[in-house]
Amino acid sequence: MADKAQKLTLPLLVTRSKVIFPNNSQVIAAGRSFSVKAIEAARNQTDSLLFVSCQKNADDETPTEEQIHKIGSLCRIISYTVRGTEVRIRVEVVERIKLETISEDPEGFIIATGSIYRIPEPDYITNSSIIKAVQTALEDVPQIVAEMPKSVANAIASNDSAINVCFAVAEFLQGSKDDKQAILESLSVEELMQRVILLISGEKQKDEIERNIQNAVRESSEKSQKEYFLREKLKAIKKELGETTDDKNSPESILEKLEANPYPDYIKKKVKNELKKYDMMPQGSLESALIQSYVDVLMSIPWFEKTEDNDDLKNVEKILDEDHYGLEIPKKRIVEYLAVKKLTGNLKSPILCFYGPPGTGKTSLGKSIARALGRKFFKASLGGISDEAEIRGHRRTYVGSMPGRIIQGMRKAGVTNPVFLLDEIDKLASSYKGDPASAMLEVLDPEQNTQFNDNFVEEPYDLSDVLFICTANYLENIPGPLRDRLELIELNSYTEIEKVHITKDHLINKQIALNGLKPEQVNFTDDAITYIIRHYTREAGVRDLERKIASCLRKVAVAIVKDPSIEHIEINEEKVREYLLMPIFEDSKKEAKPQIGVVTGLAYTQFGGDILPIEVNYFKGKGALVLTGKLGDVMKESAAIALDYVKANADKYHIDSEIFVGNDIHIHVPEGAVPKDGPSAGVAITTALISCLSHTPVNPDVAMTGEVTLRGNALPIGGLREKSLAALRSGIKAIIVPKDNKKDIEELPKEVRESLTIKTMETVDDAVEFALLKKK
Repeated sequence: MADKAQKLTLPLLVTRSKVIFPNNSQVIAAGRSFSVKAIEAARNQTDSLLFVSCQKNADDETPTEEQIHKIGSLCRIISYTVRGTEVRIRVEVVERIKLETISEDPEGFIIATGSIYRIPEPDYITNSSIIKAVQTALEDVPQIVAEMPKSVANAIASNDSAINVCFAVAEFLQGSKDDKQAILESLSVEELMQRVILLISGEKQKDEIERNIQNAVRESSEKSQKEYFLREKLKAIKKELGETTDDKNSPESILEKLEANPYPDYIKKKVKNELKKYDMMPQGSLESALIQSYVDVLMSIPWFEKTEDNDDLKNVEKILDEDHYGLEIPKKRIVEYLAVKKLTGNLKSPILCFYGPPGTGKTSLGKSIARALGRKFFKASLGGISDEAEIRGHRRTYVGSMPGRIIQGMRKAGVTNPVFLLDEIDKLASSYKGDPASAMLEVLDPEQNTQFNDNFVEEPYDLSDVLFICTANYLENIPGPLRDRLELIELNSYTEIEKVHITKDHLINKQIALNGLKPEQVNFTDDAITYIIRHYTREAGVRDLERKIASCLRKVAVAIVKDPSIEHIEINEEKVREYLLMPIFEDSKKEAKPQIGVVTGLAYTQFGGDILPIEVNYFKGKGALVLTGKLGDVMKESAAIALDYVKANADKYHIDSEIFVGNDIHIHVPEGAVPKDGPSAGVAITTALISCLSHTPVNPDVAMTGEVTLRGNALPIGGLREKSLAALRSGIKAIIVPKDNKKDIEELPKEVRESLTIKTMETVDDAVEFALLKKK
């Protein structure tokens, strides 16, 4: 058992992770206030004694009694220095001690009561055996023996005390705090020996692992040097024999191509540096494969190749007219660009954005522009992209990294001045991976895109010669800063006459070829085309119309294959009904006869325009307003404004004011599954309320649009072109629009202005006067 002596009460210095062994001299650094005060208290005593013990958790700033090991050391301070806020002392370790009580002194340091706790000395034979066992264990780690201080070596050589030898060796060896604390807490010399030899074994294992790592590194290095030497020797032999390689991706071929072409100087420098690294890499290593892939990308990007623009403006206009009917504004813009470029010799390409309903030819117009200019064409679909790296590329440090969509598009185009179509730019989405729309700011700014930076390429790339064309359905979905960089060109809904021309000049010929027919085998009458447009499609563009044409031609192909004697088929209205079955849409969606409380409004949707019937009825109740038809907040507010206006002016419209007290009023907008919103139905709702409550029928041939105020004024609206076309398609004969939209009337298609009576209004009274039929 351990030997016990008298009790001592001394200041306690708690170390974070340092374990102090008896019969040694150690330096201790202290910075915590209670530790510094404990040292000061010990120095104030004549013998400068203090206890030193290690805390169990090194991260505890203020350890409690339970968090301090009870076995420590009795030390005497032999030197004292101060460095800033840190105190350094050298102590002479006198004895091992066991702490019995630990408390806090009023002066702010920890004080403890403990007693000497020696390990019983072994007999001579045991003592010699233990020292011999420790020496034998140390012989297996010669590197540690070579670094051992003289004091430890002398203690082993003296063959004096096995306890002192074990403590000296434990002090020198690198081990964990817990392992060293276990050595200090040993109850017998045999246990002490076992723990020290275990610590030596751990050092032996670490030494073997380190030696194995060094051997592996040396072997790999020697192998790489050998491979490099052999490759260089093989190159020299091939050169002497006059043999050449056909590998276009070899470093020699790349360097030849680099010097033979006008690559930018910074690209030449970059490629040469990468090839130097490649030559130093082991063949087949991951790093060499990454460098080769990077160099291949750099060399495949067009840095100087470009196509010559078609400067013949008449020829350009001819090609654009061949491909698309109408669309005068974008066609004129392209011709203007070419004219100015021809006069100035150099001009930054504009950033165009075609926006409008689906199917109006935005994407196909981009292809047509490329054909007219004689440029290469590339289309990048941006719909649903939510990762900024899709635009800027991934950094080379990532496995599987690659350039972004812009650089990939330039690689496929192969020239520095293609027509680059960014399709569906309003469908970009942001996520935790970044905001792709923000990354597009640099691409679509002519002042910045001369130095576009792709994360993978790592070198600036000039995009100023690229003609970027964006397409979108909704401008509202494009962020403001990005929209500000675009030259916006609206592609409106097609009129019926435009659709007939597009079908005759483009769609029929295209589908005849796609279905394996010949032009002389089939033709459509004008009446048949008009019939398809009116009865089988309801859209702003011509996509569905093209599908119906294709469906008819497939039926013709089946007939000709079944009966080869058929030489020609003419598709008229009767054939259309046979091929496409029952009409999907009626010739007109408007009311067939005058109705009370039913007014035709006009709406603007993503597919163009449409008519919007509004129904009002009232019944016994408590004066509530009921709204149905999946209406949005703005439209609900319009209905509330309309009702309040009618209540306030009930006498003017010969409405009994008692109706509002004892009845509920129900406003319904049919097609209840379709969301509806916006303020432009305000006038129509007001007119429908007046019609219902005054029992006055509404002219079914009249439609109206306009926002209403509480004073009954009619405010201007948007989308008049699409709304008027919808009215014309639906058989409406007259429309009522706010007076402030008069400027928009002049821009309506000629067929709309000639076919519709367009009435302007300043207030709701004008609409009521024109739309309500006078009572007999």
